[in-house]
Amino acid sequence: MEGGDNVRTDMSDIVPPEVRPKPAVPAKPPNVGTPSPSNPFPPQGMGGVGGVSAPAPSAIPVPIGSHAPSLGGSHAIGHGVGHSVSHGAGHAAAHLGGHGHSTSNSTSGGSTLLGYIGIDTIIEQMRKKTMKTGFDFNIMVVGHSGLGKSTLVNTLFKSQVSRRSAGWSRDDKIPKTVEIKSVSHVIEEGGVKMKLTVVDTPGFGDLINNDNCWEPICKYINEQYEKFLKEEVNITRKKRIPDTRVHCCLYFISPTGHSLRQLDVEFMKRLSHSVNIIPVIAKADTMTPDERQEFKQRVKKELEMNGIEFYPQKEFDEDMEDKSDNDKIREAMPFAVVGSDKEYQVNGKRVLGRKTAWGVVEVENRTHCEFAQLRDFIIRSHLQDLKEVTHNIHYETYRAKRLHENGGLHPVDTQESNL
Repeated sequence: MEGGDNVRTDMSDIVPPEVRPKPAVPAKPPNVGTPSPSNPFPPQGMGGVGGVSAPAPSAIPVPIGSHAPSLGGSHAIGHGVGHSVSHGAGHAAAHLGGHGHSTSNSTSGGSTLLGYIGIDTIIEQMRKKTMKTGFDFNIMVVGHSGLGKSTLVNTLFKSQVSRRSAGWSRDDKIPKTVEIKSVSHVIEEGGVKMKLTVVDTPGFGDLINNDNCWEPICKYINEQYEKFLKEEVNITRKKRIPDTRVHCCLYFISPTGHSLRQLDVEFMKRLSHSVNIIPVIAKADTMTPDERQEFKQRVKKELEMNGIEFYPQKEFDEDMEDKSDNDKIREAMPFAVVGSDKEYQVNGKRVLGRKTAWGVVEVENRTHCEFAQLRDFIIRSHLQDLKEVTHNIHYETYRAKRLHENGGLHPVDTQESNL
């Protein structure tokens, strides 16, 4: 029948799914296994295209996120990778197999990669850029005179960076009020440049009446936040905003062996939410090991009783690894330290130390004092975290408060801001 012929003609155009011709298999890359009689198709990688075996998305190295509540950076990376890989795979399949269907299904868990992309090189890119531009680090030292603040800072950075080294003399009189003085140096090590600013507070705790002597320090810290905020709200912002915010405040506790002074408690209580405070027990060599340990425990208990939070705060631990590392640091704090920029010969080696009638107290000897732990903590493991907590926690708190009070800051004229 003619109608039947038409039916047969229509049916002949339909090919059952199980016998539908397979897309043409592209040329096999060198690292792809060959088909075998038992397995006529190569191992399936990106939806079977090319048979490339790729690492799981979880194996892709991604820079560790910061403390910021914003997820913009990680979202951009994930979206860019997933979109580009899926989109690219679709075009590859269209050209290779003659069909315009993407062979990769992008899911919330990410996409399987066809091959090496190079995302992990972002770490090297960041390293090169940091080596070119350098970075800022601002440290404040607070404590009454005679506790070795300048000496300890010089010992930390193994150079004459303190204010006293920059021209202060013993003939200078103790100021009648708390002053804020800073000195900056550029330190270079291994090709990395760091602009170090040391902020000193002469006069703190040295007066007969020390009421409210923390106010000039608090005012200085907030002024640096305000300066940064005004630069941010400019219509035309600088490519790199100068960062003068205090990233770390070393608070020197007098080695009395008894307890904290009321001034110590008041200062740390009032500024612990504005800056990263790290309490240290100065001149630890004036106490025996047993006295030192007992005094440390007493200070730690007083800090806890007065609700004083010092860096690193527990609520800022990002994961279990951070918590484990920071718990060890919190357990060892406050660090009992000795500072010295003088070298002595000990057992045929030149070491930094303080010479006494009983021998040399070696600054970097972990059995003599805890200077090495403090140095490793501030510089070698938590320097970047100190900067991030300052920006994402303390500065953001100040910024939110200012914007809420003023209903938003008006943009500042560029010429005026550069004065």
